[in-house]
Amino acid sequence: MRPLTMSGHFLLAPIPESSSDYLLPKDIKLAVLGAGCVGKSAMIVRFLTKRFIGDYEPNTGKLYSRLVYVEGDQLSLQIQDTPGGIQAQDSLSQMVDSLTKSVHWAEGFLLVYSITDYESYQSIRPLYQHIRKIHPDGKAPVFIVGNKGDLLHARQVQTHEGLQLANELGSLFLEISTSENYEDVCDVFQHLCKEVIKVHRLGGERRRASIIPRPRSPNMQDLKRRFRQALSSKAKAPSALG
Repeated sequence: MRPLTMSGHFLLAPIPESSSDYLLPKDIKLAVLGAGCVGKSAMIVRFLTKRFIGDYEPNTGKLYSRLVYVEGDQLSLQIQDTPGGIQAQDSLSQMVDSLTKSVHWAEGFLLVYSITDYESYQSIRPLYQHIRKIHPDGKAPVFIVGNKGDLLHARQVQTHEGLQLANELGSLFLEISTSENYEDVCDVFQHLCKEVIKVHRLGGERRRASIIPRPRSPNMQDLKRRFRQALSSKAKAPSALG
């Protein structure tokens, strides 16, 4: 897998050993969104178990919870698998409600399409816009993933199309094969966890700065009182020439 990104390499800033101001988050909450049959569930299970399972029952939105290690640090990771069928009109309101709850809940997002399904690619932009509507500050990291990269003979979405969309949305793009490469899938989730950690750190720094006590302003009445006392004591002092 080759990460395609405008922002360069993924680097996680070191945590100062002597400071407690950079505590890692206790929980990281991710959501995986996309059309049906793009491999969302397979990606999650592949990451958590290293096993690839190709066939799944219709996704109803399962929540996975695991303790994972990110660069040596143990974190509690929760991954929300979301229903596909984004194009389905008969249950549109129910689907939107389900996605809205997941988007409100999550801190980082994977938007997944299949390179063999152009309609799934077309669903990425409205999903991204829905995320930014709920998280308008733009801080929640969003990765766009083109899955099923091993099915080149059935490709409908070219790599440059995924990259172009990601550039337009200001997101990061990766093209992977869940079935053939566990390391690719692991890298996707690991990188997203790191980006969520960065957001937690920045928020912690701002909260810390906001509670630093400001210097107390001088009390002008107290200063005037002390000044009058100084003048009074000086006037009462015996003259050296007396």
